[in-house]
Amino acid sequence: MGVSNLNPWSRIVKEAWDKAFFTAKFFCFLHVSNTYLCTFALVYGPSMLPTINLSGDFILADRLSVRFGKVGPGDIVLVRSPENPRKIITKRVVGMAGDRITFSVDPKDSSRCETVPEGHVWIAGDNMYASTDSRKFGAVPYGLLHGRVFWRIIWPPEGFGSLRHVND
Repeated sequence: MGVSNLNPWSRIVKEAWDKAFFTAKFFCFLHVSNTYLCTFALVYGPSMLPTINLSGDFILADRLSVRFGKVGPGDIVLVRSPENPRKIITKRVVGMAGDRITFSVDPKDSSRCETVPEGHVWIAGDNMYASTDSRKFGAVPYGLLHGRVFWRIIWPPEGFGSLRHVND
């Protein structure tokens, strides 16, 4: 086993090290992108009908809007659920801090009125009859917002596109 026999092994080790290093950099890039810039999510359920399909849509949400305070009424957001912190829910922002919100807890009852406290947002699902939202748990702290939804990725392509202020 001479020096000449080590040369092929050193090339193999170098190539393996280079590929492992490239893979590690790629996963670091994915982590940083997903945590701080933009994230994919699969959202489903009846609360955001007709905007989001009952069977589910893939969406893109940007995280920078939340960090820089660029979320406003009409935006669809990803929110950590105040009831179950392990869950991320998708709702529409209805009111910001200082806004006076009039809402109906139950379609048969009379409406109630609340002012959104500082540092909070009022969120609601587009399908009032099948949504657990701020009508139930009150205004949500701004810190629970995870991202503003801006793009829907579905098949067939007719539904593919922007989700900014759909109901405006």
